[in-house]
Amino acid sequence: MSTVIEQPVEARLVAAAPRMPNIPATLRYDRRDPFAVRMTFPAPATLEGVEVCWTFSRELLAAGLQGPEGHGDVRVRPYGYDRTVLEFHAPEGTAIVHVRSGEIRRFLEAAGDLVPVGLEHLQLDLDHDLAELMRDAC
Repeated sequence: MSTVIEQPVEARLVAAAPRMPNIPATLRYDRRDPFAVRMTFPAPATLEGVEVCWTFSRELLAAGLQGPEGHGDVRVRPYGYDRTVLEFHAPEGTAIVHVRSGEIRRFLEAAGDLVPVGLEHLQLDLDHDLAELMRDAC
């Protein structure tokens, strides 16, 4: 069984101009990091011209479908009939994208099939991780 789910999504970048260009993005879930979701934007879609990856909690993404969530670098909220807004805050500025809520729901359903919500801790190998930390401390 695969340990990773990757789903391409179409994001609409909200900019100062009235035109909202579509940009490809990828949502990624890896059972080896069971609490996290990654959203990656390709180099041509970023100001820096390099691929940008944001990591945030699966719980934040799911909760943001229902109402405004997040107080830090990533914030999620519903918008209109079938859109979800994701805000990415960095020292360089803020990027705001719209993604179809249905695409996010399908992604979260696939992630839930891989690792059910509430059972993420079963994917962690805490003994191994602690041994790695201790090895690096010596």
